Amino acid sequence: MTLTHTLADPRVETALSRMFALAAHDEDAAPVSGFAAKTPQERADATAGIYMPISATGGQLLYNLVRAVRPATVVEFGTSFGISTLYLAAAVRDNGTGRVITTELSKDKIASARRTFAEAGLDDLITVLEGDALETLGGPGGLGGPAGFVLLDGWKDLCLPVLRLLEPHLEPGTLVVADDVELSDLRPYLDHVRDPANGYRSVTFPVEDGMEISCRL
Repeated sequence: MTLTHTLADPRVETALSRMFALAAHDEDAAPVSGFAAKTPQERADATAGIYMPISATGGQLLYNLVRAVRPATVVEFGTSFGISTLYLAAAVRDNGTGRVITTELSKDKIASARRTFAEAGLDDLITVLEGDALETLGGPGGLGGPAGFVLLDGWKDLCLPVLRLLEPHLEPGTLVVADDVELSDLRPYLDHVRDPANGYRSVTFPVEDGMEISCRL
């Protein structure tokens, strides 16, 4: 099969360039320290203008992993403005099959991300679940089947609860990726996936603040 699109699709590249440029101003926004004590919705509202993106190198890694695994369903926890979602959806499109289900609490970010997905020509591959991921992913409009690839890049203290919610939908060989391994809030999650007794083989990949890549056994 000849692929007519690549990650170099000008629509995707334009969207990514624009968002990475805007994300460079994150440091000018309100600090996110102390938000762990707030509810997920309060944190989402307080950071509605902050991108908190993966790196471009991390995005390329995600793209390559999805191309290699060829999952039918990619699940992302934490859309934000949709930078990582674009890499995931571009890989799904270039595979010629699959879909991306992503979750976000902030209504402002959801609206912005949906506009970007449409501009990039990937909106038909992406379903945005609006609300608390612990509710939307487990609800009637959630997965509807197994997850073939998972990216956990929302609030770090929620990554383990989200993973536990998804575990019944993870078949052997499923890859689960978590970003920012250097953040202390991710420690319970890392302890879980790094213990083979919990059904994973895990490795840390040195991209920016580190990505934990775990294979479901």
